[in-house]
Amino acid sequence: MKKTAILSCLLVAGCATPGSEGPPTAFRLSSPQFADNAMLQPKNAGNLAKNANCTGQNVSPALQWVNAPDKTQSFVLIWDDQAGRSGLGVSHAVIYGIPASVTSFAEGELGSAPTAGRFVGGRNTLGMHWLGPCSPRGNAPQHYVMTFMATTLAPGELPPGMNRQEVLKALEGGKALRAASFVVRFAQ
Repeated sequence: MKKTAILSCLLVAGCATPGSEGPPTAFRLSSPQFADNAMLQPKNAGNLAKNANCTGQNVSPALQWVNAPDKTQSFVLIWDDQAGRSGLGVSHAVIYGIPASVTSFAEGELGSAPTAGRFVGGRNTLGMHWLGPCSPRGNAPQHYVMTFMATTLAPGELPPGMNRQEVLKALEGGKALRAASFVVRFAQ
């Protein structure tokens, strides 16, 4: 019985190896701080005085990406909580105009004001470009999905302040080349 349990554990672990996540040349979004589907830290939670569930410091996680498709001119990052607002969904980040030459963001960079042409801030559900999780206390961990898109748009082509729907509309007609996603969870 013990050998069977050990063998089963090894087989399950083998199914979760990095090689099973696709070819090494795939377009990927990741974080040097968190594994995909990991729990965010309390400091990563949003900080918003008018919402008692926003108890953190609004520190964005570090992000990095590899293998952008040919013809990429810029990237778009949309961060959503589909379970937010009782299932109606919350857009936590709308960021675009990220030049193709940029391959990572440091911890806290996305939660700060855009600087040095590294990204353009859009408007999330609450009207800002970035807000960390604000899950109600006592909820099960909620999933926050980051969708990172390679586009043919020039970095300055879209004006600041666009919302999620406006950015997605601007990407129609073949301007979105490929997407990668990364999931983090949060509960308090």
